[in-house]
Amino acid sequence: MSVDPASWWQLAGEAFAWPWMLALLPAPWLVQRFGPASRRRGGALRVPYAGLGALAQPSGAARTAAPWWLWLAWCLLCVAAARPLQWGEIEQPPRSARDLMLAVDLSGSMSEEDMVIGRRSVDRLTAAKAVIADFLERRAGDRIGLIVFGQRAYAMTPMTFDRMSVRQQLDATVVGLVGRETAIGDAVGLAVKRLQDAPRGQRLLILLTDGVSNAGVLTPDKAAELARDAGVRVHTIAFGSEAGTGLFGFQMPSSEPAIDEAALQRIADTTGGRAFRARDTGELAGIYDEIDRLEPVAQAGPALRPRIERYPLPLAAACVVLLLALLQRTWPRRRREASV
Repeated sequence: MSVDPASWWQLAGEAFAWPWMLALLPAPWLVQRFGPASRRRGGALRVPYAGLGALAQPSGAARTAAPWWLWLAWCLLCVAAARPLQWGEIEQPPRSARDLMLAVDLSGSMSEEDMVIGRRSVDRLTAAKAVIADFLERRAGDRIGLIVFGQRAYAMTPMTFDRMSVRQQLDATVVGLVGRETAIGDAVGLAVKRLQDAPRGQRLLILLTDGVSNAGVLTPDKAAELARDAGVRVHTIAFGSEAGTGLFGFQMPSSEPAIDEAALQRIADTTGGRAFRARDTGELAGIYDEIDRLEPVAQAGPALRPRIERYPLPLAAACVVLLLALLQRTWPRRRREASV
């Protein structure tokens, strides 16, 4: 049965990284057969390297055996140079399913202490940080960026796979960092700009706010139209209790403006997203869980088969063979010198 040479070459390419290095196997024989040493009578085996050539001229009982040791060492060196490979099991690592931008409100109303974490009253921003940090832990494989907004909108973190960096930047934010007003439209517009290089269908913005848009250049409705045209889906979260927390824990009317849930609903409807309402930390955590289900990240990436280099094995074997050849050549001489 005949075998296609191309099939042999394909098999060699799977077993060795540089299979053409095996063409050097007959090199010492070619040098001996056709080189200048072939014209000399009684010449010993010659190899291309001086060190090996010195070993190729043994005396006594080792005269016949030593050249075979050298041939074996040369073959092992050629195999090592060809870089033998071992292929691991086929893997399909997850790949990013979304380019995700988080927009977090830092306006003055986020300082309202109407949230509870572990029986302790905290402000809205602290509660949001805790929930978003847990959300980030589940988004392995996503590219994530962070926008904060108040009177203006700023990109705190560019799109990155480093979720820890995003979390650290979020932890460093404080209420009023970018003004005490609320520029919701500018935050959406900036997110659209940052996501324009992402593949369509993977552009996602999660916007969290507790106020009414009262600053910025873009209106929320105009920003929603820009997001829709750019293929950015926006999920909005209206965050905050119905009333502020007053003295001795009694609920008092909040001095900050109420949340414009209608505007947030229009943004979500225009862009194909969903609008959520969170009145406490538990509801906020549930909303991010729901978004996690709506926007799955785990997708099978291209199949990969890890390649393990195994050249150290034949290289080490060649060194051992050369050492044995050297000992076999010098051992009889030492025995004669010891017996004199």
